[in-house]
Amino acid sequence: MRTLRVGFVGLGNIGKPMALRLAAADGIDLQVYDVAPGPVADLVAAGATAAASVAELDAEVVCVMVRDDDQVRSVAADVPLDRVLVVHSTVAPGTPAELAAAGHTVLDAPVSGGAMGAADGSLALMVGGDAEAFAAARPVLDVLGSKVVHAGPIGAGTKFKLARNLMHFVAFTAATEAQRLAEAAGLSIKDLGEVVRHTDAITGGPGAIMHRETTAELDPADFWHGVFSNVNSLGVKDLGFAIALAHELGVDVPLAELAIERLGPGLGLPVEDANGEGRNV
Repeated sequence: MRTLRVGFVGLGNIGKPMALRLAAADGIDLQVYDVAPGPVADLVAAGATAAASVAELDAEVVCVMVRDDDQVRSVAADVPLDRVLVVHSTVAPGTPAELAAAGHTVLDAPVSGGAMGAADGSLALMVGGDAEAFAAARPVLDVLGSKVVHAGPIGAGTKFKLARNLMHFVAFTAATEAQRLAEAAGLSIKDLGEVVRHTDAITGGPGAIMHRETTAELDPADFWHGVFSNVNSLGVKDLGFAIALAHELGVDVPLAELAIERLGPGLGLPVEDANGEGRNV
C-alpha cells in the first residue's frame, strides 16, 4: 500500500479529533502543526510528526481546519503550490476561488457533524474542486467522514455547507420559539427536546422533504404533489393551532407565522393548492 504524506493544520475542537483519526489510519503518514503545543503533543503521542511551521510540512495533501478566512489565507501562504490544499474551515463563498487564483490546487471541504462526528469518523464532507484533486485527497476524506459528497467545482463545497447551515440555524431559531411556547404552557422544555431528537431520528427531520432535484412548482400529476399536499395540510392545521395557542399565552412566534404562509409554496405547491385550509387527519 502506498503511503500518503498528509499535513494537518489547526488542532482545535474539531480539527484535533479529525487529525487523531488520520494518525491512526493505515497508509497515511501524518504531520501536524498548531500554535498551541498541547494538541500537537497529543498528536505526536498518537503517532503523528510535529512540524515546526506550516512551511515545513512535507506533505502531498495539506488539510486546514482553522478559525476564519484570514487564518486560512495565512496558512495557504506557506503551503507550496504543488500540494493539494484541503480547506475544512467554513469560509466565505469566494475564498476557495481566491486561493485557486493565487495558484493553489484547492478543495473546499467543510464538514458537518461536530466534534462527535469528527471523533468517530461519521462526519459529512461537502467537497468542491476538480476531479483530479478530489481523487488525490479521497483517501484522507474517507478516513475523516462516512459521507463524502463531491458537490462540484471549487466553491461548491462551501456553498453546500452554507445551505446546510442555513437550515441548521433557522431550525435552532424555530426551536427557541417552540421552547418559549412550551414553557408558557407549563411543559418541560427538556422533555420536548428529547421528543424532538427521538422523532427526528426516525423521520429525518427537515431533510425528510428533500428528495426532489428541483424547487420548481409541482405538476398535479407528480407523485410528490400528493405527498406534499398532505404535508402542507397537516402543517397549516398544526401551525394554526400553535399560533393560536401562542397568541393566547402571549408568546411571540414570528417564524411560525411566516412558515404558515410559505410552507406550501416552498414545497412546490401551486398557490391555489398551498392556500387551502388545513384538515384534521
